[in-house]
Parts: sequence; structure tokens; C-alpha cells
Amino acid sequence: MSNQYDPYGQGNQGHGNNQFGSQPGAQPYGSQPGNQQYGSQPFGGQQPANQQYGSQPGAQPYGSQPANQQYGSQPASQQADHQRFSPGAQQQQPANFNQYGGYQYGFQDHTSDQVHQRTYDEGRFAPSHTQALRIQNRVETHQGAPAQAPWTTQAISVTPSVAQKPSDTGDIVRLVIALALGGLLLLGFAILFLFMTLSSGLVTFVAMFLSFFPLLLIIGMVLWFDRWKPQPKVAMGLCILWGGVAAVILTLIFRFPLEFLMAGAGVTDESGAISAVVMAPIFEEITKGMILVAIALAARRYFEGPLDGWVYGSLAGAGFAFTENILYLSSAYMSGAQYGVGAVSLIMTFIVRCLLSPLLHSTFTMCAGVTIGLAARRGQWWSILLMWIPGLLAGMFLHALWNGLATFLRPSSFLAAIVVIIVPSLLISSIWFGLAIFLQFNETKQTRANLGDYANAGWLTHAEVEMLGTWKGRRAGKRWAGRYPSGKQHMKKMIKTSTALATTRMRIVGGVGGAGEQERERYLLDQFTQERSALMHAAGQPGGF
Repeated sequence: MSNQYDPYGQGNQGHGNNQFGSQPGAQPYGSQPGNQQYGSQPFGGQQPANQQYGSQPGAQPYGSQPANQQYGSQPASQQADHQRFSPGAQQQQPANFNQYGGYQYGFQDHTSDQVHQRTYDEGRFAPSHTQALRIQNRVETHQGAPAQAPWTTQAISVTPSVAQKPSDTGDIVRLVIALALGGLLLLGFAILFLFMTLSSGLVTFVAMFLSFFPLLLIIGMVLWFDRWKPQPKVAMGLCILWGGVAAVILTLIFRFPLEFLMAGAGVTDESGAISAVVMAPIFEEITKGMILVAIALAARRYFEGPLDGWVYGSLAGAGFAFTENILYLSSAYMSGAQYGVGAVSLIMTFIVRCLLSPLLHSTFTMCAGVTIGLAARRGQWWSILLMWIPGLLAGMFLHALWNGLATFLRPSSFLAAIVVIIVPSLLISSIWFGLAIFLQFNETKQTRANLGDYANAGWLTHAEVEMLGTWKGRRAGKRWAGRYPSGKQHMKKMIKTSTALATTRMRIVGGVGGAGEQERERYLLDQFTQERSALMHAAGQPGGF
């Protein structure tokens, strides 16, 4: 048992082999000896109800200490009623203080009134989380025992719910609008598919079946990269439908006046270069990106950063490619059928578009999603529109580059054509994959930084931050919790709640969301505490039964 992962010290006390929250032994994250009950105070010391964690008397900055004073020590003249524990000679440090995570690990004295303080590195693309902003938006103090108290005594107590669930009226309205829009888009696709069937015949059904392969592939990859902080499935489905229906129809509508003006001016486009290299990138990227702007403006809580923009943009592009593939596959068959090679033409088009270059539209639209996500994380509403421009231009450039290569490079053989397609497609697709990996890693790093604020305020342990803020920690935590009835279910809820807490903290410090985010934060903290306590009961931890 001593070598098994045991984040809360169950059945593994004294061995020192636990990574997170182990009991006495050489544990890395400062658990306390003794049997202190949750919220109790030794030696009769009291802490004021309105005192913030890390604050000192007077106008002293958050977490700062007097000059030349050791971290966590108290001034000699400080009154007892401003401390959690009694000062002076009555305050004794355990003989094995350093062994249990004191100054040895840079943490604070277990017997002071502050919890252990740690500094976490910020991820990239975060709001300017300066010290001034953190002080201004500090986390509400946990008014019980520090979260670093032993889990067998601290986490077992059931804290009564003190926060009401924030009003979800806005979410209900957004959901109704999204479902209504989704229904209209489905109806629009049915009408669009009917026109394609009347034009191309039953081969349209074959084309649609073949077009599902790249669509399902992209959806699967997006869901895999979206595991850390899953987006609402309604919003994801809406992006697919918008790209597959609205963007296609709007592109055709917007192109018609320009083509009419070109014809009136005597401008011909026999080679298709103007349409492929100029008009298609401009109109298609604009229409696909509209849904990203709409989500960022109307539901910013669900569009919280560049990774979210990558997800939504990829799906909108995939939806557009799905409908476009149906059109191209059907057209290829009808053109080839005139020469008796309809099936061959259909298969070749399927290989080129669906197998060798399935990620192109997702990559083009993803560019706009990433830049919009940067603005959604820290800017005003107008900055979302402003930041759409650089991503839109990047997507247009890649789109025009691809179409230009396909238009002007005319290989003399099928093998040469495959090479011309594969190389640019791989380069463009590598941008899609590379950004996904980088943004997902950055998201985990930012989650740890934001959860660290709650650990420094006593709501979580620093060990818990490592467990909830890393892939390895999450997997190990679920394995450990799975040893107990309903334990894994509670651990999953803790992971989900902690992720919501991290993004809420991001919005609060970045000044996004208004006063409602404070209410939401308090509710999520309460829910996290409840789930943790339920997990401890499921694990049969002593100290509260």
C-alpha cells in the first residue's frame, strides 16, 4: 500500500511515499501533524471574520511582511485577537517542523495565522495578472482551518452550504436562442441538400456519406484536445451547423453582387484565379468567423481564451468543408460521368479533399478563433471585433496561398499532383496541430496559476493544485478515488468544479464578467468544498465520524 497513489493520506500514513497530501514522512506539501478538527483553533487563538488571508494590520499590502521579518512570523507587538493562534511563548513549533514542510520547502510556519504561500508561473496569453490586480481581486479568506491541515481532519467536515447558486436566467436565454438558431440551420441544410439533390441526383447521398469521414475525424480530434476544459456541446454543434449552412449560403449571397459588377465591367475569370485566390478567401473566412464573434460577445463565459477559439474555429471550418465536399464530390461525379469516368473522378476528388487535405478550412478559421480568444480573455467587447482582424487576415492568407498553389501549379501527372497537394497540406495542418498542443499545455499551466490563488487563501492545498492542475495528477486522483464507492464520481466533480473555478478566477482578475463573477466564484468554492467532503466520507477517512 505504501507505494500506491494516495492524495489524502488514506491508509498510507508515515511512509512518505505519497505525492500529494501525504501524512508524516518526507511529504512535499506541508501537511500538519496532529488531530486538529476542521475549523478549530489551538491555544484559543481567534481570527477576525473579515480578515483576508495574508493581510496584516494597517495598510500593509497583501501578503507582505515587515522588513527583515521571516516569512510567516508575527510582529512582537501584534495583538492576540489579530492572530489565528496565540502569540509569544505559548506558541510552540513542533519538534519535527522542518520534516513536515516548513521552511525546508519555503512554506510558512504551521502555527502562524497564514496558510502556506506559493507563487505559480502564469501561462501565456493571460490577462496582466499584476500584483496590484491580485490585491484588488483577492480571493475571499477561507474561514475554517487552513487547507493544509491533515486531510483526515480538515476535509472530512461537512461545511454547510453558504452560497446560493447564481441566477442562470442568462444561460437559459442563450440556450433557447442557440437551440432555435440550430433548428433553423438544420432546416436550412435540408433545403440546401434538396437543391443539391435536384442538381446532381442520388449521387449527392453518396457524396454526403463520404463527406462525413473527414468531419467525424476533425470532431474527434477537437474533442480530444478539448478534454481539459470541455466546451458546451450546444455551442460546438452550433459552430458546425453555422459553418455548414449559414456560411455557405452567405458566401454565395455576398459573391453574387461582386460577380455581377465584374461582368458589367467586362472582367472575365476564365481561369478561376480571381474567384479562388481573392473572392473565396475573403468571403468564406468572413462568413465562417461570424459565429465566433457572436459567441464571444454573447456568451463570453464559454469563450474564455485562445484554446476555446481554436475549438470553435476548427468546428466552424469543418462544417463548411463538409458542405463544400458534398458539392465538389457531386460535381466531380457529374463531370466525369459525361466521359464515362464518374466513379473514378469521384474517388480521386475524395482522396484529394477528404483524405489528403481535410484540415484546411479548420486551420483557416482557427486563426480567427485564436485571436478572438485573446481578446475575450482580457478585453472589452470592441476589442473582440478588433482582434478578429489579424486572425481573419492570417486565415485569408493561408486560404489564398492554398488556392493559389492549386490554381497555378498544374502538375503533368497524378503523382506530381499528389505531392503538390500533400506538402502544403501537411505544412498548413502542422499549424493546426502545433497550436492545439501549445494552447492545451498553456491552459493547464494557467489553471494551476489560478488555482494557486485559492490555495494561498486556504481553500485548497498546494498538493491539490498539482493534482487538479496536471494530467498526471487528475489520472492518479481518479484512480485513487476509484477504490471507494462513488469516490471516482466525486473526484470527477471536483476536477470539473476546479476547472470552472480557474476560469472564473481568470475573468475576475482580468476584469471580465462584472460583479456576477464574484458570486459565481463563491458558489463554486462552496461546491468544491462539499464534493471534497463527500469524497472523504466515501473514502472512510477518520476524524469526523
